[in-house]
Amino acid sequence: MKFVRVNGVVLHHHVQGPADKPVLVFSNSLGTDFRIWTKVAARLENDFRLVFYDKRGHGLSEATPQPYKLADHVDDLAALLDHLGIAKAMIVGVSVGGMIAQGLATRRPELVKALVLSNTAHKIGNDDLWNGRIQAVNESGIAAIADGIMQRWFTPDYRTPSNPEFIGYTAMLTRTPADGYAGTCAALRDADLTESTRALKVPTLCVGGDQDGSTPPELMQELASLIVGARLEIIENAGHLPCIEQTEKMSELIRTFAVEIG
Repeated sequence: MKFVRVNGVVLHHHVQGPADKPVLVFSNSLGTDFRIWTKVAARLENDFRLVFYDKRGHGLSEATPQPYKLADHVDDLAALLDHLGIAKAMIVGVSVGGMIAQGLATRRPELVKALVLSNTAHKIGNDDLWNGRIQAVNESGIAAIADGIMQRWFTPDYRTPSNPEFIGYTAMLTRTPADGYAGTCAALRDADLTESTRALKVPTLCVGGDQDGSTPPELMQELASLIVGARLEIIENAGHLPCIEQTEKMSELIRTFAVEIG
């Protein structure tokens, strides 16, 4: 385990794969840590240098007091890449991680070779949604809203008590610090990247799940339409986290796109 203080926060991070290979950086969804990419990493680690981190308030990273801004998460990632000496990378982000990736491409474009935007958008949800979640988490804890979240994350076939992985990812969600979860809800509430994302000029692959209850395919199509040249792929039998449910397909899309952009 590696920890570093950057941008005023301690971040847990991990680097693997050959040092001379192209760099892929992975940014996670709300209520998860970088272990959601474990099975993807196993398929890509021989051909790429892989960087994983727990964003502020998640996993083993420091949970600073809420609320957060999306710019906090973006600046955290930029500072981590500077610390690691990474000058150029393909950024792979899911959900809020995809918004962090878009923000990084806007604020620090020299760091971004390409984007893979998985199950995300330029604007996710509305004030009522995020304010309701913030209130529920602060008053009753994440467990009180976990069932509804998991319905959006996973397909019915995956979302069963007999599936050990489903139980494990539920525990990952409910063990997220309240400051980290509610703080990032505030960041999502206040973030609208429509115009800044429309201005991006970077190779982009957008990936969605056909059963995603949080960022459905039509929202992914709207995102892809903002970025000149962006391609959209919808994975079948996948919810909000195809890196977990459809690891092989997600890994192949990342690999193929990386080869295409050189």
